[in-house]
Amino acid sequence: MVAKVYTIASGKGGTGKTTTTVNLGTALALLGKKTVIIDADIGMANLGLLLGLERCPVTLHEVLSGKADVQDAVYEGPGGVYVVPCGISLQGFQSSDPQKLQEVMTTLIEDMDFMLIDAPAGISKDGVIPLAIADKVLLVVNPELSSMADALKTKVLTEMLGGEIGGAILNRAGLERTEINKQKVADLLNVDVIEMVPEDSNVRRSAAFKTPIVIKTPNSPAAVAFKRLAAYVSNTDFIEPAEGEVESEEGFVGRMARVLFGGK
Repeated sequence: MVAKVYTIASGKGGTGKTTTTVNLGTALALLGKKTVIIDADIGMANLGLLLGLERCPVTLHEVLSGKADVQDAVYEGPGGVYVVPCGISLQGFQSSDPQKLQEVMTTLIEDMDFMLIDAPAGISKDGVIPLAIADKVLLVVNPELSSMADALKTKVLTEMLGGEIGGAILNRAGLERTEINKQKVADLLNVDVIEMVPEDSNVRRSAAFKTPIVIKTPNSPAAVAFKRLAAYVSNTDFIEPAEGEVESEEGFVGRMARVLFGGK
């Protein structure tokens, strides 16, 4: 099987692009797909922070600066997903050569089923390469007009580079004070919305524990959405949870109260 390369991109920061990369990659690994996720946001890296890998001795910074081989920067993460984190130092960013990213990808792709690249937000020189080298680019957007406008710029840039948009992921769907729904996003961007990830406070809780939500609270609404997305990407059948199996916010709070204070 030839590995599929997906770049996870957004027009602006704060859309949940890195969270999507982490959870989609982990969900693919849980499906038995050999998957590696790469933090290509070499200036504002935080993928490693979500997985407790911020203090790794070798990161993508060292690889892109020619100080280490990429194999030394690969770590096993939750669920069996492989992770290439990026350093968080300014010095490491300054010494990195983004042009070497394609070489890194070529080296890693041989043994993988899927490769996910967490791209820098916005339009920048560093962000062009991840858009150009992927088989498909997935746009992570929020239900806000500013997010739509910036995502549209990223879409246009991707197509100018000869890349292909694989669809949009509407993250934090269901936010209050918004009238932007799935169909409006599809119409505004002229792309298919392949998944809607609902607003879910379990996402923040899982980040605090440095554990993907698909592992920390696998029956939470956002976790179910990420697992459904993984099934879509891998062309795997997905069995929707039965009514009552998806844990509500109230259910989570009650369960945590029982764990902390006892009782049934």
